[in-house]
Amino acid sequence: MNKALTVAGSDSGGGAGIQADLKTFAAHGVYGASAITAITAQNTLGVQAVALLDPALVGAQIAAVLGDIGADAVKTGMLGSSAIIAAAAEQLRRFGVRRLVVDPVMVAKGGAALLQPEAQAALCELLLPQALLLTPNLPEAACLLGRPIATEADMRAAVVDLHRLGPRYVLLKGGHLAGDPLDLLFDGRTISELPARRIPTRHTHGTGCTYAAAITALLARGLGVEEAVPAAHDYIQGAIRHATGIGGGIGPVHHGWQREGVRIKDEG
Repeated sequence: MNKALTVAGSDSGGGAGIQADLKTFAAHGVYGASAITAITAQNTLGVQAVALLDPALVGAQIAAVLGDIGADAVKTGMLGSSAIIAAAAEQLRRFGVRRLVVDPVMVAKGGAALLQPEAQAALCELLLPQALLLTPNLPEAACLLGRPIATEADMRAAVVDLHRLGPRYVLLKGGHLAGDPLDLLFDGRTISELPARRIPTRHTHGTGCTYAAAITALLARGLGVEEAVPAAHDYIQGAIRHATGIGGGIGPVHHGWQREGVRIKDEG
């Protein structure tokens, strides 16, 4: 069975983070393992509390999984601090992880900070050069580049500059711009467009985590980035469209909207 590991924070509301990743892995027929970086008290109304775990414990979790179960692909989400980033990067390098998806979780949808400001340098220095794919949204990309991204032209320039930080591919998600959303995938040579229709709903909690987790699962199944990203793009559109309105605030997407997951042809 194909296996994937998520290194991320726990969401007590179940809509994002570790919980969203594991649901998404399961929806794609992939065995999911986890290394928890932080525990959050949150629901659809926002984040009420955050406690980061000991970096040594985070590293030990990663080593325990990769040293026994293994992983065909790994995703990082909320890392929280430079010390946790360093611990994660060390273990991922030690075990030679090649299919690494980095989702640079910095701020929750409600505005709560999920990455200490000084940790951004560690992310760029230690983790991005190991990444197969970087998946920032526009606010995250603006933080990484130190400039606003307000137009499609800004996005096209940003995706090139993000690639210079080290990842082999960059998926820049454009949902924060007005109008229908447009994502851009850059491989170092060509920018590919992934357009979509904007879905009229407020229930988008966990969208970024779920999107990146779907890509990770598909990479674990043997797809290349150019195949995995469009398939995950279709999956996340369906997850948003079928959100059931859980909670009184920004509800989660529906991770299991396709009961048998995304049907793809196994390779190998």
